[in-house]
Amino acid sequence: MVDVAALAGVSLKTVSRAINAEPGVSAATVEKVRAAAEQLRYARNDLAASLRHGNRSNTIGLVIEDVANPFYSAIAKAVEDSVRDRGCLLITASAGEDPARERELVSAMLRRRVDAILIVPAGTDHRYLDADGLAGRAVFLDRPPARVKADAVLVANAAGARMAVEHLLSHGHRRIAFVGDDLSLSTARERLSGYRAALAEGGVEEDPELVSVANSTSEAAQEAVARVMRLPSDRRPTAVLAGNNRCTVGVLHALGTRRRRVALVGFDDFELADLLGVTVIRTDPARIGRLGAELALGRMDGDTRRPRRVVLDAELVARGSGELEAP
Repeated sequence: MVDVAALAGVSLKTVSRAINAEPGVSAATVEKVRAAAEQLRYARNDLAASLRHGNRSNTIGLVIEDVANPFYSAIAKAVEDSVRDRGCLLITASAGEDPARERELVSAMLRRRVDAILIVPAGTDHRYLDADGLAGRAVFLDRPPARVKADAVLVANAAGARMAVEHLLSHGHRRIAFVGDDLSLSTARERLSGYRAALAEGGVEEDPELVSVANSTSEAAQEAVARVMRLPSDRRPTAVLAGNNRCTVGVLHALGTRRRRVALVGFDDFELADLLGVTVIRTDPARIGRLGAELALGRMDGDTRRPRRVVLDAELVARGSGELEAP
């Protein structure tokens, strides 16, 4: 707004009055201010304006990775149910692991005067939230914020991955493959860290050939496992830890008829995993959504305490695929 005032040659107060359609500003001045705002691509921050005037829109924004992913759709459903009980409307959009898209969606929701926003982040710098007037009203889900302090509901990813590998080690496996997502994601880094920690504690040297990351689709995970299963028998994995539900599906496709000979633990539960007998590290996406919504609603109600970080435990659900003994 300062830049708009300088370009239009008017005071900051005049810019505010012109943009907010307040009386006492000539049509010529309003036109000059609007032209300057358009040239600078300035967009009025409706959220900040509504907060200054004590108004609320009873609307909450949710930016997730992909609404088609069952994990994130469960989060979205839980958030929607929670905010609806408070008479609020939820606006949901998918960023698709694109930091630019994430910021674009957040900005669009701000223009629609959301009272708070929940984010499954893709970016690595969230200082724009302070600049956009959302400080204190953003809650991060599944992944932590970067370079800002904000509420977050997370999962004990490293501990969950360690639990999975310890389980496989206890069944005699020493050649355990890891198939995970892109390491730009904190969840992927933490799960790989837990995998490595468990191997080290078990006295097993990590084999770089058995570690595959950057598998953002089930097809990529399938190809990664197919490659390692073509290794000579003395280097081929006898067990696999899949880093998320998409990777688990890819691993199942790759193993095919080998399913009964290669142990598998997947991170995150998924539909039909119980019928397929897939052992998983189960998290609770619905609880992530509910707790995130509670934090956001609390901030809307005036909670000014320091940002909170809630970390939920993961649990091992044994269904058979992770309990195969090493050959």
